[in-house]
Amino acid sequence: MIGDMLAKARKSKGMTKTELARVTDINIGHLTHIEKGERNPSHKALRNICKALNMPYQPLMFTYDKEINVEQASYNAIDYISCNKILAIDKIGDFIDCPPNVPSAAVAVKMQDNSMEPTFEKNSYVFVELNTPLSSKEFGIFYYNGQILIRKFYSKKGKIILKAENKSFDEIRVEDEDNFYIIGKILKIK
Repeated sequence: MIGDMLAKARKSKGMTKTELARVTDINIGHLTHIEKGERNPSHKALRNICKALNMPYQPLMFTYDKEINVEQASYNAIDYISCNKILAIDKIGDFIDCPPNVPSAAVAVKMQDNSMEPTFEKNSYVFVELNTPLSSKEFGIFYYNGQILIRKFYSKKGKIILKAENKSFDEIRVEDEDNFYIIGKILKIK
């Protein structure tokens, strides 16, 4: 997945692999293997590539050991994972203990509403693994047209649907013109 993300970022910047190889002093063959997902870049190489593409490298670190499955490929998951944006947190309440069975959690987010009750109670915390593609029926945190939402994710025929557990909230059908990103996956505490 990291190779796909790097290829997407490079192309969006209008840079060829030859130009990127020259700027980063990384062999073009090695860059090709990275973009095809045949090799992972070292941390130093990733930082150099991101610097050349004028983007933060930390969001890509979350994709380092992830792979896209068939369902995720059907809705073009790569298009909905941001490689040049970071989550802005307006208020930090405190540190909380990370349960040992969710070691890939990067942040804990407090539920601000009752949209996901009874699964996630209002004012409870959910643990988030950032920049993770989702499969149907997984819980995620999303950026949707200026809002941050926690919903259950569905992919049907390549289309994305977000559903609240609380039936008084409408489902959301993500359209091409929507400003939409998958921020991360909500990890289940067992």
